[in-house]
Amino acid sequence: MANPLQEIVEYQGVVILDGGLATLLEENGHKLDPHLWSAKMLIDSPDEVRRAHRSFLDAGADCITTATYQASYDGFSRFGLTPLAVDELLGHSVTLAREAVHEFLSDTVKSSGRMRPLVAASVGPYGAFLADGSEYHGRYGIDQKELVDFHERRFKVLANSRTDLVAFETIPSLDEAKVLLGLLDKTSETWGWMSFSCRDGGHLRDGTPIEVAVELCENTERLAGIGINCTAPRFVNELVTRIRMRTDKLVLAYPNSGESWNAKRKKWTGSGYRGDWVEMAESWHKNGAQVIGGCCRIGPEIIREVRARVFDKQRDGSGS
Repeated sequence: MANPLQEIVEYQGVVILDGGLATLLEENGHKLDPHLWSAKMLIDSPDEVRRAHRSFLDAGADCITTATYQASYDGFSRFGLTPLAVDELLGHSVTLAREAVHEFLSDTVKSSGRMRPLVAASVGPYGAFLADGSEYHGRYGIDQKELVDFHERRFKVLANSRTDLVAFETIPSLDEAKVLLGLLDKTSETWGWMSFSCRDGGHLRDGTPIEVAVELCENTERLAGIGINCTAPRFVNELVTRIRMRTDKLVLAYPNSGESWNAKRKKWTGSGYRGDWVEMAESWHKNGAQVIGGCCRIGPEIIREVRARVFDKQRDGSGS
């Protein structure tokens, strides 16, 4: 199997990702569970998840991620779900995304000239399950075996679904990256990407230099790309440059809006970079990122502007 992201890059020069799924669901009036975030919507309002996916596709996303970032067996058990029932929900998350892709492609006006959009099954860090902000430092107080036990079943279910690839997202530490890459190495056909959460322009949240993290990723055969997400956009250019210098794999950049998450108050604080974010995204592409999108607080309207600035300018020759 070929790298699915690479096929789109070769066709149009860049892959446009979606933005913050949970952000859009909240803006549409839904109150999300702090321990499951958008994953709770797989129980409450799956049609709303599908419609949110479709909104990002209509805005220009070439790849959408499933509502499973914060999904976990322990988290769903709080609502009485058995592990088998959780397996079914994880599979259904992929089905919802694929249905949104099918609906989009059925609209021949909007999908004209577009390749089939991809579905990436989102796998978030252990800290997302804790819902205490620890995905922003990676110090969980558990050993490697416990990390494997937490991730393994969810990964296997998603990897064996009809997803195009698996997205390891907001990974804050080298130890957790090792666990996830080990799981990917055990599969025979699944592609994935590794996206780190960083505290500055050169280090993961746990303090690991980004160059060390890239080196760890280099020997994983079916790793489609390496990048950063849920990181302040002001750090992205330096991170992209550092990653690009150490790998020939695709480089991904899909940071948040620049606001900060207050785990105790369960709210975003600060003003972010809404006004300059699209312009910054254009510079990430110029610096070497071939896969570009958004994370928390980035909605379809921003993704539409990103496509116009990055893809359309490149196509008409004015992006150089």
